[in-house]
Amino acid sequence: MIIAVDGPTASGKGTLARQLAEHFGLPVLDTGLLYRAVGYQTQLNHGDADKADDALAACDFPAALLDDPALRYETTGGLASRVSVHPAVRAALFQRQVDFANQPGGAVLDGRDIGTVIAPLADAKIFVTASAEERARRRHAEMRARGVDVTYDVVLADIHARDARDTGRADAPLVRAADAMLLDNSDMTREAALAAAIAFVEQRRADRS
Repeated sequence: MIIAVDGPTASGKGTLARQLAEHFGLPVLDTGLLYRAVGYQTQLNHGDADKADDALAACDFPAALLDDPALRYETTGGLASRVSVHPAVRAALFQRQVDFANQPGGAVLDGRDIGTVIAPLADAKIFVTASAEERARRRHAEMRARGVDVTYDVVLADIHARDARDTGRADAPLVRAADAMLLDNSDMTREAALAAAIAFVEQRRADRS
């Protein structure tokens, strides 16, 4: 069983994907981490994330980089959004994601183009979202809890900028798949969102049996 979880930044899709993977006993891949690694490696190479050649060269990052805490930094997320607009980068990381999705037994993948590009035949697709203001509020609270001195307005502006890049790129833009469940968790608890997602996946599995 393949479960595709897509959505914009700070929507909670990563948390939901991990919870679904645990519930259904499946491996999980945060595909955004691959793009964060490319963005961060581009920086380590003293390259420019907006230049396709520099970003493509960074796709050959060491596997150990995926365990680097720096990949979770807010600045690295911005770099990931910038390198992901390059078709060459997406092509370089495409097969790695497809292979993970199609492993025996299935998997859960979260990202921005899982249900539309990476696993268009996924058994269940969920598009997780929330208002930009709510996503900024959550991200701002997380950053302040980590000791990052940043204002809500700055975080909200970054959310809007990433949304614009992700939905406006020519190659594999962020879009809800036609057969994906829309899960707007703006006013939902994590427990309620998880319950709704599990019910949807169970229904999809029953429909296919």
